[in-house]
Amino acid sequence: MTGLTVGIVGAGAVGQTVAALLVGEPWCDRLLITSRTDESAAGLVTDLDDMAHLSHTATRVHALPVAELDQADAVVICPRARFTNTATRNVRMAGLAANAPLIAELARTFRGFTPPVVMVTNPVDVLARLFATISGAPTYGIGSATDTVRYRAVLAAHHQVPVTAVDGYVIGEHGDGAVICASSTTVHGQTCTVPLDLVRAELAARPRQINTGIGRTRHGPAAAVLSTLRKLLDVEDGTDVLSVNRAGVWLGIRLHIHAGHPTVQPLELNAHETAALLAARTALEAAYRQISHHEQGARTCL
Repeated sequence: MTGLTVGIVGAGAVGQTVAALLVGEPWCDRLLITSRTDESAAGLVTDLDDMAHLSHTATRVHALPVAELDQADAVVICPRARFTNTATRNVRMAGLAANAPLIAELARTFRGFTPPVVMVTNPVDVLARLFATISGAPTYGIGSATDTVRYRAVLAAHHQVPVTAVDGYVIGEHGDGAVICASSTTVHGQTCTVPLDLVRAELAARPRQINTGIGRTRHGPAAAVLSTLRKLLDVEDGTDVLSVNRAGVWLGIRLHIHAGHPTVQPLELNAHETAALLAARTALEAAYRQISHHEQGARTCL
């Protein structure tokens, strides 16, 4: 498809990177930017306009109030409340109390919105649920997509093969409770050994290394957003691991997306992985209960 419009809420690290990637996409005709301040939105729009002219792309970029993003074919939600994250464990969940009211307020603006919404703000699984419950919009979190790519990269390095040779997934919670689907992972189509301790250590170390070096992850999540948008907007078909509603709880699940329509593709899990997924589900439900008061009479997205 061509001539599509994407809205981005948040002009921070991820919002800027997503916007820059979209300017280079031939199917993205318009970008609509909303940020905490008019100044930051206008600054990003001006910078992206320069980029569009210099790279000879036709994407038009506009700064608009959040209420006017209803004209978009899809919206990316990636603002972050102002808070200092001092957590050393379960780092992504540490933003729950600060980010929940921000996401709830945005979701009320999108009540009745029917195009897809891609949630980036952490804790992504819980906030995707909050946004969907309040707005009624079909909402997808991208956390497990990033975890899956990191898992494949670590395992490829361990087995000294290209990343494309690895077929394996990380599902459930984006965070310390992520479920590594080692029992169904293959390399070159064959079952393989998965050094789980090494993988878990690397999955924890990569975001810490990024945050220490450049302050915040941006390019990996932005690429996950782009991959998701291409499929949900029927630019291409494919498989992604996205956080979606499974019996009332949003968690990472493998989806095959064809013609813009996602279908769940369950993975075969062993007993340990099944228990880990149930534990992740329980943790995400408990986290949501901490912020469910922000719903304030919202309708439920099923």
